[in-house]
Amino acid sequence: MQGLSAQRGNRLTSWIASSLFVAAAACVALGPVPAAAQRGGPKSVAPLAEDLIEAVVNVSTSQSIKGPEGLPLPSVPKDSPYHEYFDDFFDNQEGQSPSDRMVSSLGSGFIIDGKEGIVVTNNHVIDGAEEIVVNLHDGRKLKAELIGTDTKTDIALLKVKSDTPLKEVKFGSSEVLRVGDWVMAIGNPFGLGGTVTVGIISAKARNINSGPYDDYLQTDASINKGNSGGPLFNMDGEVIGVNTAIISPTGGSIGIGFAVPADTVVPVVQQLRQFREVRRGWLGVKIQSVTKPIASSLGIPENIGAIVAAVTPDGPAAKAAILPGDVILRFDGHNVDGMRTLPRLVANTPIDKVVDVEVLRNGKRATLKVTIGRLVEDEGLAAANRGDDGEPGAPETVVLGLSLSMLTDELRTKYGLANDIKGALVNDVDPDSPAAAKIKPGDVIVEASNAPISGPGDIANLVANLKKSKRKTVTLQVEDAKGGHRFVSVPVE
Repeated sequence: MQGLSAQRGNRLTSWIASSLFVAAAACVALGPVPAAAQRGGPKSVAPLAEDLIEAVVNVSTSQSIKGPEGLPLPSVPKDSPYHEYFDDFFDNQEGQSPSDRMVSSLGSGFIIDGKEGIVVTNNHVIDGAEEIVVNLHDGRKLKAELIGTDTKTDIALLKVKSDTPLKEVKFGSSEVLRVGDWVMAIGNPFGLGGTVTVGIISAKARNINSGPYDDYLQTDASINKGNSGGPLFNMDGEVIGVNTAIISPTGGSIGIGFAVPADTVVPVVQQLRQFREVRRGWLGVKIQSVTKPIASSLGIPENIGAIVAAVTPDGPAAKAAILPGDVILRFDGHNVDGMRTLPRLVANTPIDKVVDVEVLRNGKRATLKVTIGRLVEDEGLAAANRGDDGEPGAPETVVLGLSLSMLTDELRTKYGLANDIKGALVNDVDPDSPAAAKIKPGDVIVEASNAPISGPGDIANLVANLKKSKRKTVTLQVEDAKGGHRFVSVPVE
C-alpha cells in the first residue's frame, strides 16, 4: 500500500509540475497584459472612497401628518405614579392631537461647496419636510435651509452652516461616459450610512417616464432605499450623476439603478443658487416623432429629429420663421436624435441666448437663428397674458401641463361649446405632460375631485392643496363640444 501511495504521489507531482509548466508557457506566449485590459477595472477603490466619503452626507427629515383617529387614550391622574409611563408609551406631546404623528425619512446628499455649505440631494427626499438635518460623516448634525427645488429633475439644494469648511466634491461630465465605464456610489442605504458600492454604467439616456426631461444613467452599482440623492462618481472622483431611482420587485437592489446625469444637474444647481428657482429655455413649438411613414416621405432615417406640429404665435420659433412641417435636426450644435432630445436641449439653454437651429424643409436644409425665451413652469401657476391668436386675451393659468382660461362668448363660439357648460376651458396642452394623452384643447374641466369648477383658479387651488396633503393624482371630469363626459386621472406632480 505504501508503494502504491508513493507511486500515485509521484504521478500527481509530475502532473502538477507539467500543468505549471504549461501555464507558465502560456503566460510567456501571451506576453504582458495590454494597457487597455489593465484599465478594465480598478485594483482597489479604497483610496478614492477614503478621499470622497467625507463629502457625502445623510439627509434626515421629519414632518407631522394627520393620521386616522384611534382608540381614546386612558385617562390617568397627573398625581398618579404611573402617569409618566403612560406619557412615555403613548408619546403624547403638548398641542398635538392623538391622531397626529411624526414621520421621519432618510436619504443621501453631497457637498458641492464646503465654504458656503451647499448640499445637493433629491427633491423627493425632502419634499414636505418640516425639518431637514444633514448628518456629516464625522457625526455632526447640522440643520439645513432649503434653497430651492426642481420637481422636473428631482433635484433639491440645501444650505448648512459649519464653523469650519466642509469637504466638497466637484461635478464631472456625464456626456463623455461610455457604457461599461466603472462608477462608484456612496450613500445611506436603509439608514446604514457611509456605504460604498461599485459597478459600471449599464446604459445611457434611459427614459423611465418620470418626467419630461428623462435622460437617466443606468448602473448596476448597488443602489437601495436611502441612496436617493447620493452621488455617483467616476474613477476620477467626479460626480457624474445623482442616484434617484431603482427598479425592484423586492424593494432591494437587483442591479438596475438610475442616476440623473451631471450635465442635467449642473445647470439646475446653478439656477437654484442664483434664483432659488429653475428658469428654463422655451422654443415655442409643439413637436412629434418622425415616424417611419414620415421619414420615408422625407427621405431621412426614422426617429431622427423632431417634426414641428405647431408653432406658438409670437414665440421664439415663430419670430425665427420656423414653420409647421419643419424637421428640427440640430439645435445649438447638438444633434436632435429623437423627439425627447429637443425639450432637454431647449430647457438647458440660457434665456435670451441666440442659437442655430438646423431644419429640413421641403427636402432642403436651412439654419435659422433663434433667440430663446423663458418657459412658464407649471409649479408657478403663472398667468399668461396671451390669447390663442398671440394678442392680449383672456388670462390663462398653467397647471398640470394645461393652459386654462375662463369661458367667454368668443371661446364658446370658437370651440362650439354650449352656453350651459360651466368650468375651466383647456386652451392648450403641454405635449410632454401626463395630461397630453387624455385631454385636448377645447375640453372643459367641469369637476375636479368631485368638486364643481367655476374657473382656472379653482383647479390651481385644489392642486396646490393636494400637493400639500401628499396626494399623487387628481380626478377630473371633462366635457367636450359634443356634450360627452369622461373622467381622467392626472398626476399632480
